[in-house]
Order: sequence, then structure tokens, then C-alpha cells
Amino acid sequence: MALLRGVIGVVLRRARADQGKTLKDVAEGARVSVQYLSELERGRKEASSEVLAAICAALGWTIVDLLDAVRVELVGAPLQPLADVEIVGVASSVAGFGRELASGASLASSMAGPVAAPSFQAQLAA
Repeated sequence: MALLRGVIGVVLRRARADQGKTLKDVAEGARVSVQYLSELERGRKEASSEVLAAICAALGWTIVDLLDAVRVELVGAPLQPLADVEIVGVASSVAGFGRELASGASLASSMAGPVAAPSFQAQLAA
């Protein structure tokens, strides 16, 4: 199993190379050292979310762009549009879900079942 930091590094390096940017270009834009960025790209270091956001900004990306590219690298398939995704175990359709909420049902009771974990249901009910 691949280490997440390694996959993040591969994705960052590929993005930088695809844009024709040097380590120095991105490091300066993200306000990190060239050595640190190199270590991140090689999977030797784990970056905080703040550092990843700064590197993404230097690449013209968002953190969501990075995470989606990492997901594609791990899974090997592009993200499916949400409208095309079928959630297994949901008792009602989206329209039915809307009707339930409009009739006064709580979000937590509408999500009961295999979709929401019990601890998440408790947070929703609060």
C-alpha cells in the first residue's frame, strides 16, 4: 500500500513539471525552502494542510484539486459527477429525502441506516 505522503509528492511533482515550473519557482510562491519542497515531492516529509494549501496556490490549484488528483492516482479513475453516483442503502430517493425534510423529519432520522455512522447521527441530532 502506498504512503499518502508519497502519492501527494508524486502528484505535486507532476503538476509542477506539467506547468514547466522549477522547484525554486514553486518554493518561492509557497514560501517554503527548495529543499523542503523537494523532500515533499520525494515523499520524505509530511506537510501540514497550510503548507499544502500554499504549494497548491503556487501551482494555481486548490487543496480540492490536489486531493482529487491524489484520489485519481490511488484509485486510477476520474471522479464521477455526483448526479451519477448511486448511494447503496439509502431508503428514499433524493426527492423523497426532500419531502421527508419538508414534512418536519430531522436530518438525523432521514439518514438512519448504513449511510451515517452512529456517532455522526448523534452530531446531526444535536
